[in-house]
Amino acid sequence: MVLCVLGLVPPTWVYLSADSSLRDPGDVPRTEVAMVFGAGLRGDEPSPYLARRLDAAVGLYHAGRVEVILVTGDNSREEYDEPDTMRAYLTRQGVPDRRIVSDYAGFDSWDSCVRAREVFGVDRAVLISQGFHIRRAVALCRAAGITSYGVGVPDRRNAVWYYGATRELMASAKAASDVVLRPSPRFLGPKEPGVAAALATGR
Repeated sequence: MVLCVLGLVPPTWVYLSADSSLRDPGDVPRTEVAMVFGAGLRGDEPSPYLARRLDAAVGLYHAGRVEVILVTGDNSREEYDEPDTMRAYLTRQGVPDRRIVSDYAGFDSWDSCVRAREVFGVDRAVLISQGFHIRRAVALCRAAGITSYGVGVPDRRNAVWYYGATRELMASAKAASDVVLRPSPRFLGPKEPGVAAALATGR
């Protein structure tokens, strides 16, 4: 019983710490930066889950709610490039290339949040992900020093959704560990001016 209770502490922390920061797309405060987390590719295209995240970012951009979109994902090997695939998708949907910034070392949610703050200088952002992940993303980015608002993208509750939701129970334990231990990202690197430069360009 004690082990069960302890096992529920991390997901409960994630749920409660992010609850007040969740927003519907129409209620998102005007914010300079939207941040889209990678969610896999299918060949040279975003996975359906990732495409829906990107669609939400496109909607916020065209509604004037955000000015720049930071895409963060995995490019750890030459043949797998989430950020550039995300960028190409966004430009096809009418987002100017100059308003998109790519983070090629967003290997997990903690790395993405820390790099957004420490490398790209983001201190306030709208985070976009599926509903089962968005609370963890908000909790981690807040712990990394970013004032965060979360937009949970709705999805059909199919086998992939249930897998993701179940995985979150385990991922919440890692999230709690990351917040306590504050490990350095797998790759931090120097500061990059991409977000500031993108904000300096016109829409």
